[in-house]
Amino acid sequence: MPGTKDNLMIDFLAGVSRRSLLIAALAAAPLAAQAWTTKPVHLVVPAPAGGTQDVVARILSEAIAAEIGQPVIVDNKPGAGGTIGLQALNSAAPDGQTLMFTASNVLTEVPLVLKTRFDPAKDVKPITMAARASMVLVAAPGVPAANVKELVAYLKTATGQAKSCASYSPGTSSHYACMIFAKQAGLDLQHIPFAGSPPALQNLMGNQVSIMFDGLATSLPQIKAGKIKVLGVAAKTRLAQLPDVPTLAEQGYPDIDFSNWVGVIASSKVPDALIQKINAVVTKAASTPAVREKLLAHDFIPAVSASPAALAKDTRLEYERNAQIVKSYDIKLNP
Repeated sequence: MPGTKDNLMIDFLAGVSRRSLLIAALAAAPLAAQAWTTKPVHLVVPAPAGGTQDVVARILSEAIAAEIGQPVIVDNKPGAGGTIGLQALNSAAPDGQTLMFTASNVLTEVPLVLKTRFDPAKDVKPITMAARASMVLVAAPGVPAANVKELVAYLKTATGQAKSCASYSPGTSSHYACMIFAKQAGLDLQHIPFAGSPPALQNLMGNQVSIMFDGLATSLPQIKAGKIKVLGVAAKTRLAQLPDVPTLAEQGYPDIDFSNWVGVIASSKVPDALIQKINAVVTKAASTPAVREKLLAHDFIPAVSASPAALAKDTRLEYERNAQIVKSYDIKLNP
């Protein structure tokens, strides 16, 4: 019967259509679940626009935006050792719409030396790291040394401004490393802090300061250009970018071992269930080949956390280690 066949065909096609819609809906469900928000997200960065931290934040923000289908707006809030950025983070509603991209030293180093208005153990929740950054010992072009032994010999006889160690900020590992090096080498060095790596490196290149412990990402371009010297790596192993440069441990200074992570944190008021959703998206975004390639191009080592809890534990241990360093080496702000 033609009518019956036609009805069967209509029913069949309708069934196919319903199944197709169901499959499409199921396929889209994980993406909808991962996208913790349907609104633009603000990513606070406690550093100036154009700096290395800002550049990496923008690389990650683009990848997160692609994952959630919403704009991720980078909001630079530099100053006061990260306090200004953290105030912006914690004054926002704890709904996952405002996050922060930061270097770990804001949580594990600065509060130990600077008077900050936040408690890194109580006021924030780490979500995931995106990469790690290693540190190197660099010297001004006028310093007559090719290794740490020669550097120490020079600094013991140097006078005035030559007996100086710059840092990219007081209360950071750049500052800590200066003090550890000075004490272990028996040197009387003047610590000269700057507001970030660029001005410190500018003074180093101009021979206004003698040495600095700086992040590889900011120093490597100047090293490659021959504008500064690199004398050691402040890490357990040599770096792929500088395979011929020995570690500080190889040269007799095993305690000078620092690396910071960069990644995303949230206010401690954000519920744990929401933290897990954000973690899933940010971890996926940071793990994409495109993001990893860009991080490597900026001399960061791509790395994501096992979980928010694991990163919180690592951050606490790093804070405790730095607290012991501050105590042991009597590290204080310049008077």
